[in-house]
Formats: sequence, structure tokens, C-alpha cells
Amino acid sequence: MPSFDEVLKEAGEFGRFQKRVFFLLSQTGITFSSLFASVVFLGRAPDSFWCRIPGAAELSERCGWTLEEERNFTVLPLQLGNESVRGECERPAVTWDTSASCTSPLASYGNHSTGTLPLAPCHDTWVYEQPHSSIVSEYDLVCGNAWMLDLSQAILNLGFLAGAFILGYAADRYGRIPIYLLSCLGVGICGIIVAFSPNFTVFLIFRFLQGIFGKGTWMTCYVIVTEIVGSDQRIVGIVIQIFFTLGIIILPGIAYLIPTWQGIQLAISLPNFLFLLYYWVVPESPRWLLTRKKGEKALKIMHNIAKHNGKFLSPHYSEITISNEEVSNPSFFDLVRTPQMRRNTLILMYAWFTSALIYQGLVMRLGIVGGNLYLDFFISGAVELPAAFLIIVTIDRVGRRLPFAMSNIVASIACLITAFLPEDIPWLKTTVATLGRLSITIAFEIVYLVNSELYPTTLRNFGVSLCSSLCDLGGIIAPFLLFRLAAIWLELPLIIFSILAAVCGLLVLLLPETKGISLPETVEDVEQLLSHFGKCGKKRKHQDTNSYI
Repeated sequence: MPSFDEVLKEAGEFGRFQKRVFFLLSQTGITFSSLFASVVFLGRAPDSFWCRIPGAAELSERCGWTLEEERNFTVLPLQLGNESVRGECERPAVTWDTSASCTSPLASYGNHSTGTLPLAPCHDTWVYEQPHSSIVSEYDLVCGNAWMLDLSQAILNLGFLAGAFILGYAADRYGRIPIYLLSCLGVGICGIIVAFSPNFTVFLIFRFLQGIFGKGTWMTCYVIVTEIVGSDQRIVGIVIQIFFTLGIIILPGIAYLIPTWQGIQLAISLPNFLFLLYYWVVPESPRWLLTRKKGEKALKIMHNIAKHNGKFLSPHYSEITISNEEVSNPSFFDLVRTPQMRRNTLILMYAWFTSALIYQGLVMRLGIVGGNLYLDFFISGAVELPAAFLIIVTIDRVGRRLPFAMSNIVASIACLITAFLPEDIPWLKTTVATLGRLSITIAFEIVYLVNSELYPTTLRNFGVSLCSSLCDLGGIIAPFLLFRLAAIWLELPLIIFSILAAVCGLLVLLLPETKGISLPETVEDVEQLLSHFGKCGKKRKHQDTNSYI
């Protein structure tokens, strides 16, 4: 009886059908990366704001002042009399007389009295030149509330973390496509609610939910793409990440054209509704169907793939071997129960954590030269493009392990060198730091591919989601680690990054090479990967199978 990989080879491992599905699902990378990085523009700091003194609004309305005139009459004169008052987070503890003169409202205050006025903190009375341009001005995330902006990104990452567990598990139990479509619907609905949130609490709740569903769309589409192509074509797992980078590059253009944060939020959320149309064009993963004892449905999909690829399955392909392995719902213990699975899981979890921590840390630290936020962000995304192309030209020639290990080692060396380069040659520090970012981006992209190749079909989506959840944990920790250590010594974070990357580079050498090996179907296949690699990279046929007729 033919195995699934044999049937796939007959139907076409990367024909017209797979290319269409790949292109359609790759669009998810654009929307997901836009969600991931959107806080840069949603939370952009306002150019100018000040604290409104009680009574000033009524006086301004009576006098018909503009905002600039109100500030000139009621805030700036008091700042001149008291140099410790900036007018943003503190204000003089006075209340304007609404019957004061419109041309000389300070008549009751002399220069001496304005310099000795007591101060009071500002509470919910800030005035912004552009009141709805970002969530900072919308929800007053300034001064003592500035930490809430960091909280909004941490909440999104917590959503990614929860989504990895919840929807990763659900995709292995209920199917890839149902969870993908549910996630797309959830991202769209939650995105709309976020855009029109009446307060910051509602904003956080639905941003968390959008993170859950967003992670579901990205991880599930990635798994589907890698499961419908042959072993020699799984490099599509790297290519699909180019679309993630495209989202990073496109986002500043969207933010430049749309002046309000609500508009930006809708622009990155509404396209997810279009993905619901995939219900009619993207089938369920036949690999997953086989693991759930649904061989007839899997075979029907394979005939459809062959038809679209201009091929025809031979009559003897009326049955496909399926595993006798007991169908069960995945759990974390399945990932660590056997020696090779346990080793893979622990190393991959560390690799995800390290890649995310170093990647985000270097992005925040590098601070590309220039004051234009849109241009700087565009350049920072463009730097990532060479990573995917470098992987494409090397990974099928030398395998996965060596580029995976070397990218971490190079990132480690680059971080270490950058830390000790003198400040008087900034161009060299920037160049070496950029090399470190490029290297860790390569490691980040390879871990996606290797992770999906080292788990059996029954556990693949859950395994990828669980391990990648450490990426979200690294993303949460990165800013705190960077800024706290930098307060001790500016270059100390780079030393920590260097150590983490070096350890990761050594650990990944303990993983089995997966170049040219068919995706494992069972835990037994995973346990035999090392011996399979020693036999010309071909997967042995395991004995414990029967056929579905």
C-alpha cells in the first residue's frame, strides 16, 4: 500500500495547486506582522500636549480662544514664573476665574506669586494638538500612565502566548482549516472592537483576544503550507516568512497614509475577513486527516490535487497507509515522553526564546539613524529581507543544522564585538550590530522550519505552537531586560545576548538533520530520525501500519 508521501509525489509535490494555496495563505503573514508591530504607530507619542488648568476650558470657550491661544494665555505665563513647571505632567494648583479678562487673564497674579504657586499632578485633563492620532492621546497614556503603552504590547504578546496553547491544541484536535478560519474571523471582529473601544480596559481585553486569534492564523497557515508539499519543497516554510517581512515594510506606508490610530487598526484588521473565502479554495490538510483515521477524505483531496496539477493518480492509489498509532488528543507530555522528542522540545523552546529576545532587543537598541519614523521603520524591515534569501540558497545544500548553529554563533560574536567597539566609530558599531540582527533573523526563520519538521503529524501544530510560545515570552521580557541592564552599563545587554546566542548555537547541533527526510507521521518516526539521516536521508517504512480501504 502506498504511503502518503508516495501518493503526494505522484500527485505533484509542488504543482499548481500547492503554489496557489501557498500564495493565498502567505497573505496571512502580512496581516500578522502588521498586528505584531502596529504598536509603533498606534502608540506614537504626541508631538505636543499640556495639562489644562481647571477653569481654563470655560474661560477659553467664553473668550473664543484657539488651543494655541489658550496655552499661551493660561499655561506658558505660569511656566515663566515657575521654571520647575513644564506644563505636561504637573500644573500650578490654581483655578482660573472664568470671569477673568480675555486679554489679560493673569491680572490677579503678579510675577512673584506665579513663582511660588504650589504644584499639583495632572489627572485626565491633558490637551493634545492631535487628540485622536494615537492611543496615547486617546487614553491619556502619558506621564504617570506612560507604562500602560508597554502594557498594551505585553497584553498582545500574552494573547500570542495563550493562542499558541489554545489554538495550537485545537488545530491538532479539530483540524487546521476550521481553526484557521475561526482565527481569521476572531482577528477581524476583535480588531474592529479595539478600534472603537470606549476606554482603555476594553482596548486591552480585545487586544488580548486579537493576539490569541492572530497567533492562530499565523501558526496554522504555516503548518498547512508545510504539510501539503513534498520533503524537497518544505523550504516554502522559509519563503512564507518573506511575507511577514513584507508586512513590516508595508505598515509604515499604511500609517503614513492614514492619520488616525483607528484607521490604522481597521486597515490591518479588516483584510482578515477576506481570508474567510479560503473555505472554498483551501482544503483540509490530508496529512492531518490520515492521523484522524479519515483516509477516504484524504484520498479525495489527493485526487483533487493531482487534477489541478495536471496529473492523474494510478488506479492502485485507491488506499493510503495510515498509522495504527492510537488517535488521541495532544498534550505537553506527548512532547517530552520519549528521549528524542524530549530533547527536540527543550532545545526548540530555548531556541525560540533566545531568537525572540535577541531579535527584539537588537531592534530596540540599534535605533536606525534618522528622525523619520516611517522611513526608519521601512529600513528596519528591509534589513530582514536578505535573511530569507540567504537561507534559500544554503539550506537545501548544506542542511538545516549548520546554518541554524552558525547564524546563532555569528549573532553572538557580533553582539560581543559591538559591546567593546569604541563610541567614536559609530558607523562600525552600527554595521556590526546590523550583522548581528541579520544573523539572528536567519536563526529566527530557520527555527520555524525545523520545528515543523521535528514533530509527527499528530502533534505538529500543537508542538510548533507550544515551542513558539517561548517566542512570545522572550518578546515580553526583552524590553525590561534591555533597559534595566542598560541602566547598569549600556553594553551589558549585548553581553547577555552574546551568551544566549552562543549557547543556542551549540545546542541546535544536537538536533537531528531533517534535510530530504519525509515529515514524520508518528512519534516512532521522530525517535528514528537520527538513524534515518544516516541512511541517505530517506525515511524507512515503519512496520506498524495498515491500509485504509
